[in-house]
Amino acid sequence: MNRTLHYYQFSPETQYLDRKSARKKPQELLKHLIAFANADGGQLVVGIEDEKQDNIITGFKDGRAYPIDDFKKIDREMRDTPLDLSFEEIPVVNHKGEDDLILVISVELSSNRVIAAPNDEVYLRQGDETVKLSYEQRTQLSYDRGQRFFEDETIPDATLEDIDDNLVQDFKNRFDISNRSTEEILKARRFLVNGKLTKAAILLFGKYPSAFFPQARVRFQRFDGTDMGTGTSFNVIKEVTFDDALPTLIIKARDFIRTQLREFQYLDDNGQFQILPEYPEFAWFEGLVNAVTHRDYSVYGDHIRVLMFDDRLEIHSPGKLPNIVTVDNIKHERFSRNPRIARTLTEFGWVREMNEGVKRIYSEMESAFLHEPKYSEPGNKVVLTLENNIVS
Repeated sequence: MNRTLHYYQFSPETQYLDRKSARKKPQELLKHLIAFANADGGQLVVGIEDEKQDNIITGFKDGRAYPIDDFKKIDREMRDTPLDLSFEEIPVVNHKGEDDLILVISVELSSNRVIAAPNDEVYLRQGDETVKLSYEQRTQLSYDRGQRFFEDETIPDATLEDIDDNLVQDFKNRFDISNRSTEEILKARRFLVNGKLTKAAILLFGKYPSAFFPQARVRFQRFDGTDMGTGTSFNVIKEVTFDDALPTLIIKARDFIRTQLREFQYLDDNGQFQILPEYPEFAWFEGLVNAVTHRDYSVYGDHIRVLMFDDRLEIHSPGKLPNIVTVDNIKHERFSRNPRIARTLTEFGWVREMNEGVKRIYSEMESAFLHEPKYSEPGNKVVLTLENNIVS
């Protein structure tokens, strides 16, 4: 997908974007391409210095730069586990005022195998870093590959009539590519493969995703008390379900949950009344977005549940934590079960980069003088629990 030079030069380096000088040996950059392939895919821009060097464009006319064709052959040793790469040369003016080029290498994620370097080392993109995996992490990555197919599977009876053009237009507007058709956009992101829409396409851009995936919904329940009653003691006092396309679902669920949370006033040291929310909005909203992004959509019998009790808020997400992520390292490790969904929701502005989201959930709760958030894996689901300090 075409993007502007400004994007490649000045956007922060992220899970999906990296920059390297053309003075780097091409084979030194191979590990970064492998890391993208083993994660969510991404783009490596050659010819622009990194942020430490102020993102200046040095291009390929620098006397110490390697030839551009050498970078196009960067994966020539990858015969056993080839990379899916595409190359785009973009005309630029370098920092010396000369006409020059940069090379954008786009890396497609590897959904069915782990990609290893010629020396048999395995790398994974985590935030803005390329990380070499240990033997145990590599093994777990191999196990997780089987879960990476769901979003890429096609739906035989889905057509472009099932796509919400307004959502696609919103997506196009974010990249100033309004001249591209819906079909072109979907093909570019592999949401349309051999004329068939993928499951990710319907989840992200479908008019009625629940017609294809009844499990793709968020159910909010508010309870009277601190426990869930049953039978004659059933104590649900509010219940709402959201089943829109994921970008819309996130907004609607957020706006509704806001109306259910309590606010408290207190007098500060300056004699001014201040409003204190029941929970920091970032904490519960990030938990919701993470559930929508990373849940296991192949679990048809369950959906995301947001349960509000008098003393806590719980967010239940179907499926266990993916790959190398555990309840113990969730603040520091990152892996997407649904990389195409995660990338698109990132571009819609919802998904945080570089583990900022989960780490900030902890810091926001601490700043509000609340208990540390709790992650658990009871059965085949992940639960985030946020406790308030109202009920002692």
